[in-house]
Amino acid sequence: MDSTRMMLQSPAVAIVGRHNSGKTTLVEKIIAELTARGLDVGSVKHHGHSGFDIDIPGKDSWRHRQAGATEVVISSPGQIATIRTFDGEAECNEIVHRMPGHDLVVVEGYRKSGLPTIEVMRAGNPHDEQVAETFLAAARAGEPLTEDFVQAARAARLGAPEEAPAPGSAVHPGKMPTSATVAVATDIPAAIEAAQLYDIPAFGLNDTQELCDFLQERFTRHRVSVVIQAGGESSRMGRSKATVPFCGRPLIMRLVERLSPVADELIITTNEPENLEFLHSVYPERGIRLVRDVRDERGALPGMLTAFQAATFPFVAVVACDMVFASPRLVSAEAFELCQTRADVVVPVNKHGFEPMHAVYRRKTCLDAVEKMLEQGEKRVQSFYPLVKVCEFPQKRVLDAEPRGRCFVNVNTPEELRAMEHAILHGSDDD
Repeated sequence: MDSTRMMLQSPAVAIVGRHNSGKTTLVEKIIAELTARGLDVGSVKHHGHSGFDIDIPGKDSWRHRQAGATEVVISSPGQIATIRTFDGEAECNEIVHRMPGHDLVVVEGYRKSGLPTIEVMRAGNPHDEQVAETFLAAARAGEPLTEDFVQAARAARLGAPEEAPAPGSAVHPGKMPTSATVAVATDIPAAIEAAQLYDIPAFGLNDTQELCDFLQERFTRHRVSVVIQAGGESSRMGRSKATVPFCGRPLIMRLVERLSPVADELIITTNEPENLEFLHSVYPERGIRLVRDVRDERGALPGMLTAFQAATFPFVAVVACDMVFASPRLVSAEAFELCQTRADVVVPVNKHGFEPMHAVYRRKTCLDAVEKMLEQGEKRVQSFYPLVKVCEFPQKRVLDAEPRGRCFVNVNTPEELRAMEHAILHGSDDD
């Protein structure tokens, strides 16, 4: 995996079902299809029994563990494996968190993980057929698809012709679809009908391409265009912020190096592209695009127009060039949230209000909205927010992504610049 992607949080979806539902077969097909499409796929398998071991007795790594090591890493060219010993069972979210940089992590099992789930039901499997019938009875009765769905089924208030099986009985289906269910993969007509009534997509067990189309649209990591807004001369700074010396180099270089790890495309919007050409020779591998503002007028909103028009990818992270602690982890978390919520904007919010210059935007919808507001003479970034779906990213979530905070600190004057430079160079505010 490209090391520059290791800061990117991986989206994940769980494939769940009862024993002999065909989960493993479906997971195998999904991984093969998405990989063939050029996506980077990780996987997690939930093993329900304690005591399994992937280490081979007598091998060196086994001997390390027997000697008392609680974690052993086996590394060879092109491969690495970790074996860790701990009490209890790891949470699925923690496991996925330790698997950054994938376009999607496909999890087999972990029904209660809180991940979006795809429910697998196979004809000929008695447990699946029981679940499908109960699922359909609930759908016909208008029962909400919530976490207490199994209890509702047990209470026999679904309008089914026969009383629901008693809890713990051999025929009680258990492991029902929940509010986390985003799709059903099945060849059971009752399950298909129930999914339709709940407005949940249903796919055949062999409809691998259609299912992967759904996963790619809804859950895989979307490519991100990172746009650094460098503008031109700053009246308060007295010169261009992009080229002002900071810690011995032009300030823009700090931003390029901080944000490149999460950029599938790196764009700098500027009114002085000729003064930033040196970046191409300093960072030839990064394919930096220097884009002049499309409108000859100042204002944050015209700058957004340039960013959205220049971007190639559907998600656009916009960051001001004077944010000396701009956070790649925050960009990654915002992009992940944009994908999960299907919002148009994920913007940090704190006691000072929105932080639109360190936010992630959905290109198409935001471009249309910005153009409409510019026609009305608006110049403020937030003026187009009422026209799109905005997801607020609270301070707690910001600190989860970047524990030291400071992401929104900017430098506007030579005095602020010197103070921040002094703090960094002398270690009192190093990053």
